[in-house]
Amino acid sequence: MSKFSTHRTRPVTISDWIVHQARGDGLERLLSLQRSLPPSDPAWISTATPDQLRSQWAQLLELEAQGQLFPLYGVPFAAKDNIDVAGFVTTAACPDFAYLAEEDARVIAELRKAGAIVIGKTNLDQFATGLAGTRSPYGIPRNTFNEKHISGGSSSGSASVVARGIVPFALGTDTAGSGRVPAGLNNIVGLKPTRGLLSARGVVPACRSLDCVSILALTIEDADLVLRIASVYDEKDAFSRAVPAAHPAHASNKKPRIAICNSPPWFGKTEQEVAYLASLKKCPLLGWELVPTDFTSPFKLASLLYEGPWVAERYTAIKDFINKPSIQMDPIVRSIILKAEGFSSVDVFEGEYLRQDLSREIETAFKDFDAILVPTTPTFPTIQDLANEPALENSRLGTYTNFVNFLDWSALSFPAGFRPDGLPFGLTLISKQWEEEKLLGLCRSFSSGEDRRLGCTEFEIGTTKNENLQLTPLAVVGAHLSGLPLNHQLTSIGGTLSFETTTSQSYRLFELASTPGASVRKPGLVRVSPGLDTASKVELEVWNIPTTEISKFCRSIPAPLFIGQVELVDGIWIHGFAFTYESPEADLVMKVLVANRGEIAVRIIATLKRLGIHAMALYSKEDRKSQHVIDADTAIFLQGDTVAETYLSQSQIIEVAKSEGADAIIPGYGFLSENADLGKHVRIMA
Repeated sequence: MSKFSTHRTRPVTISDWIVHQARGDGLERLLSLQRSLPPSDPAWISTATPDQLRSQWAQLLELEAQGQLFPLYGVPFAAKDNIDVAGFVTTAACPDFAYLAEEDARVIAELRKAGAIVIGKTNLDQFATGLAGTRSPYGIPRNTFNEKHISGGSSSGSASVVARGIVPFALGTDTAGSGRVPAGLNNIVGLKPTRGLLSARGVVPACRSLDCVSILALTIEDADLVLRIASVYDEKDAFSRAVPAAHPAHASNKKPRIAICNSPPWFGKTEQEVAYLASLKKCPLLGWELVPTDFTSPFKLASLLYEGPWVAERYTAIKDFINKPSIQMDPIVRSIILKAEGFSSVDVFEGEYLRQDLSREIETAFKDFDAILVPTTPTFPTIQDLANEPALENSRLGTYTNFVNFLDWSALSFPAGFRPDGLPFGLTLISKQWEEEKLLGLCRSFSSGEDRRLGCTEFEIGTTKNENLQLTPLAVVGAHLSGLPLNHQLTSIGGTLSFETTTSQSYRLFELASTPGASVRKPGLVRVSPGLDTASKVELEVWNIPTTEISKFCRSIPAPLFIGQVELVDGIWIHGFAFTYESPEADLVMKVLVANRGEIAVRIIATLKRLGIHAMALYSKEDRKSQHVIDADTAIFLQGDTVAETYLSQSQIIEVAKSEGADAIIPGYGFLSENADLGKHVRIMA
């Protein structure tokens, strides 16, 4: 039995926090969290003061009074200290560089607009220069599993506070792997999106042409939610880009074809290799085709980041600062950035030409793959290893990360097990621009079928097994859409987004009357005559819900909403949210009496159990050991010797239904189904 618990006694994930904050005392819960943060923790450079928390909470309440929806209502998060947060000092881990931020970075503003609360600013390799997390005057955030080892960088503090469950997610940056490396070394998720998908306005640049804001989270679902909320086009950021309108949503049933390195370098670190080979054994079970592929070109491209003229871009970002006399900087960081003085403009162009040539080679070589799968890092050095060989160890950490930024591809680091010595091991999935949803889907597939520890916390998360899993498509609108307040009701039962579409031209949305004190405005979807002027196509999402969870989910839906049938734009009818103008409380069907036997009864009972409905069987003397009796949750004996006295005895069956508390009777085919009076007598019974 696992020593970790799936019953979380404190909020850890985003959905945990939303549930706890909805119970009230949200501000006090945040203040209590702030008081629990020790000032000596090197993961933090600064934490919010009580007044800053009260101010953020007051802004949240003000927006709530205006009817604002909050998919992150009162959820605390952290930001790497090269990202501006209004009212906080931005240091980039260099005290002499520090300044008071007057406004939020755009990505911070979007998260705060969604209800999230900044709890503090986290440590980093100075000026985001490094992948180890050891180059900061504010201390070294140690690995959350073994303090002798590095946490990884440069988003070291962000990874540390997420892995320990202090916050459910944090922002980092990723220029060469700074969001993925620390995720892989701390058993959490690290998402590097397509450059420009998240605005970098208000972020201290490292290499501006490569920089991305990254997301670190405990779960795949939380990383996905934060990405959806924060990804907005920012016209004030010259590198911001909107998702191309022609880019299709990821939805494919074909067998994924995934490239892996044909000769992965481990630099003598066998523990990483053992964990990697163990993790690959799961892939064929998922239907993934792994194809060993030559990685010579990606590795050559990766080497350009620190060996090529791109260090000059780091110099450009802080040239006015680094040339000031008497400023204090980390000596290794300073020496790296000052390498820019050794490159000419000719070197810059030659480097760019080489980058383009290598990029084309790589794009051609990998064009027929759905994704690339690599170890997040080939090594897991100790802090002493970094002290002994700072440049060499840092370079090795970027083996599988640097080239992704040069290609402007998307990547997702995720937990993939543990080494024999107990340290976590991470894999990274890589794909082209705008392929974040594909990567998240593949990652969900890999993570299914087993419980997984959340960071280094005492908790684990249970995941749904793929084997024989049956899914029911469900059309959702309103507050259940991705990024909105009730979406967690879908993700918490294992629901996954399938695709976005619209209804047919036969629907209207109405806003339902709110109950007193409700913070979520709910719409109702109504089918109307297609010829009416008010009829229109309504945007919706289709989610795949485990069929075993449908019954439980339906019971959570208050009248006048219900799950009915919705017609999609392509004419297909599926289950979906709807509502009625009149809303009598509907009777919930929890127990069903199956008034039949044999194969018909077996199939009905199997369906009821998949829906989470209590199935009751009937049996006579001659079929007491039949399969339908064995399969049922409850079996009731029928008095009598003949079919007429048992399965055709309407009065006896109705009496059994009443005495056993059945909510409904299913007669199946034949027997009572041929009795025209059955429905009338059942209604009288009710």
